[in-house]
Amino acid sequence: MKLFIKRFLRCAVAGCLWECLWTGVCSFLQKDYRLLCRTSLWMFPIYGLACFICPVYHCIKKHCLFFRGFVYAVFIFIGEYISGIILKSHAICPWNYEHAKLNIDGVIRLDYLPAWMAAGLLFERIVLKTGCD
Repeated sequence: MKLFIKRFLRCAVAGCLWECLWTGVCSFLQKDYRLLCRTSLWMFPIYGLACFICPVYHCIKKHCLFFRGFVYAVFIFIGEYISGIILKSHAICPWNYEHAKLNIDGVIRLDYLPAWMAAGLLFERIVLKTGCD
């Protein structure tokens, strides 16, 4: 249980920090040189769920980086969709992708596939450092 909590907290903190970096870079690209970034406390447990990567990793660890990243991205899309629909049903979803061409129900963006592949591989590294038995 202690190891699970450690993995969960590491993934949650890393995810929120990456989101701040991502939204800060987006501010720059929109010429907002205050480089404001944002996230939501709802994202903490959502990113923490990446700690469940261990069983997936054990099934795909012999595959190439690209394949593992793709598999992780699929799981991230599923998690993002489910959590987004739940939060949206309570009018508290912190993201809205309805403006994007490749959105599904306004809660996932298929054009984020490369970013989620990279995130999945980063979460893999985080989880492996804490032990993935």
